[in-house]
Amino acid sequence: MRWLVGWSSIAARFGTAGAVGPVGDGSEGGSVHPVGSQLLWGDPDPLWAVGDWRPDEIRVVTVDPFTRLAVLGCCGATDEELRVGLFAARGGALRHLTAWPGSYTAVAQIGRRVTVAGDLAGARPVFYTPWANGTAYATAALPLADLIEAQLDIGHLAALLACPETPEALRDTTPYDGVKRIPPGHALVLREGSREITGYEPVASLAVAGPQRDPDRAVEGVRDALIEAVRARLLAPRHAPETLPPDPGPVPGMGPADRRAARGGPVPGIGADLSGGSASGTLALLAAGLPGAPGTILGHGTGAGERLLAVTFNDLSTAARDEAELERARAIAANPRLHHVVVPGGEEALPYAELEGPLTDEPGPSLVTAERHRRRLAAGSADHFTGAGAREVLDAHPARLADLLLDRRRRHLLHPVSALAKAEGPSTASLLVPLTVYRAARRLARTPYRTGLEEAAARLPEANRGVLTAAAISPLGASLAALTWSRPGPAARWLTGEALAEVSVRLMSASTRPTSVQRPGEARARAALARHAADHRVFEQAAEIRSQRLHAPFLDNQVVRACRDLPEALRVQPGARADVLRTVLAGAGIHELPPGWGATSRDGAAAAARVGLRAAVGELIDLFDAPLLADAGLVEARVVRKALRAAAEGEPVPLDGIADLVSTELWLRRLLARRGTCWTGTAAPRQRAVAGGVVPRPTLHQ
Repeated sequence: MRWLVGWSSIAARFGTAGAVGPVGDGSEGGSVHPVGSQLLWGDPDPLWAVGDWRPDEIRVVTVDPFTRLAVLGCCGATDEELRVGLFAARGGALRHLTAWPGSYTAVAQIGRRVTVAGDLAGARPVFYTPWANGTAYATAALPLADLIEAQLDIGHLAALLACPETPEALRDTTPYDGVKRIPPGHALVLREGSREITGYEPVASLAVAGPQRDPDRAVEGVRDALIEAVRARLLAPRHAPETLPPDPGPVPGMGPADRRAARGGPVPGIGADLSGGSASGTLALLAAGLPGAPGTILGHGTGAGERLLAVTFNDLSTAARDEAELERARAIAANPRLHHVVVPGGEEALPYAELEGPLTDEPGPSLVTAERHRRRLAAGSADHFTGAGAREVLDAHPARLADLLLDRRRRHLLHPVSALAKAEGPSTASLLVPLTVYRAARRLARTPYRTGLEEAAARLPEANRGVLTAAAISPLGASLAALTWSRPGPAARWLTGEALAEVSVRLMSASTRPTSVQRPGEARARAALARHAADHRVFEQAAEIRSQRLHAPFLDNQVVRACRDLPEALRVQPGARADVLRTVLAGAGIHELPPGWGATSRDGAAAAARVGLRAAVGELIDLFDAPLLADAGLVEARVVRKALRAAAEGEPVPLDGIADLVSTELWLRRLLARRGTCWTGTAAPRQRAVAGGVVPRPTLHQ
């Protein structure tokens, strides 16, 4: 786990900082500094990098002792471009700090003003908390919780389970009471301890229809941004993993890649997922075809002309695996610049098969599948591309149909509603699907933001009383449920009435606050992207392989911006994502793609989740024999155990909701079993965050 941390305090104005607040340079006289840290600059507003950062991932540009910029992560800008961005930020143009290719966090210090820029998706969040007559900030919430000895914010956990894709319910809170999160697309500006949160993206007006963007130019923008994002990783120095246990030699049935995966270490060089889908295939082909710097300084990663290691996970535990997708992966891997490795996964790689793991910064559904992904990533490279985020940034959220109605573009609804009717299958009811979807989209388009939140708040307390049917989780049911300003999450049906009522109060309170309201489709799409980016961040921590970096170019700022410029009329067309990515590859000189390119399927993941749940149902029932979630008043243990048995028996139960409940319970147990703190020094906190062995309060924070 890697993070940066710093603070801004007013204490330095009055002579000796230690007389008013803590000294932060980590020297003998310093009182508080993070464990295992690297000081980037010292008092009065210190900044540290903590964790296993690579040397090239930390760049500091200094103009004078009072004007400097730190960029942590993979950034494709040159030193001169960083210096120009620093001068622009000094004049107030914060957007320049987020306009370079790559994925990174930028911290600019100009005099006593410190600016920390978050990203657009939310994959690189920024947290802050009041501390020592000032404000401390970090890119991880747990170190700040340690710093102020925070207790759990049960209200945030309730909102995360009840309405995970509703920012109005989550607000700016975190699982730790007193630790706040800045929204995606915003920056934290600190001046001698005082703080301000400001957005750096332009806000579109709702008074007129959206601008008519040229589809061809918009797709070209996506192509350029995605190519630059991949090139930024290719031009970075290559790294060989740290020393691993020696290879035991030939083992029957195991090749060198299998033995290395068993020892738990990636290979040097660059690799990529190759699932057979369009997103991972695009990244693999771009990374194999673009010029870069193959191999490490010592020559690792260049053996036998191998340029890129493509890894495909083959699930052998279920009969529902997509053979066509596996064949597409093999066809793509026929490229001579790709070396293909297929990682088989049996029952040991099922979801819920391994419930032990590292403590992550926040809870996330990937905690129940971390071991499954770790097996795949262990066979990968030191720098590994994933297609995470492509669906969220390229596909059309169902609520975008309402945006088309707001712009009086009704004819563009024909193809998506026809595709939805086709997905429902041949039946009498499918003939009414277009009319049903049109009415729902028109209702959303005519519902003001405040009214929509009030209606959602009024319906939420009843979310645990409905009877779930197979039709409710069909494509049509999911689309109709998404055509609202806010909808309950899949785990809301198992929360207690008190928990749902508290989240309802949050929504009602949010409806009365002034806000820059966006179009319903755009707002829902951004919320879904933020939720996915937050879950991807948890996934990176839960499935982390030492010496490996996961790269998700679709979550980069420039790629997100380019994808937002795609017109809604293009997005909502069936197969739009595959068409856009096909154009991206054509622009890079790649024209031959396997048959079935762009076909999407999630049946395999759902089938694996159900099989894993059935195999681990006994252990999961024991987990909820006396759950911490019940101690906090969020669920009733009896209700959850009943849902687990029902899901294992094949009843129509939302598996995503089960994963949310189990992962949150696992995260709570790991957090409360934790010992130690992230800080050291004479005045360091002597308690860990969330003191005690039980959830401190059964009542929820409002």
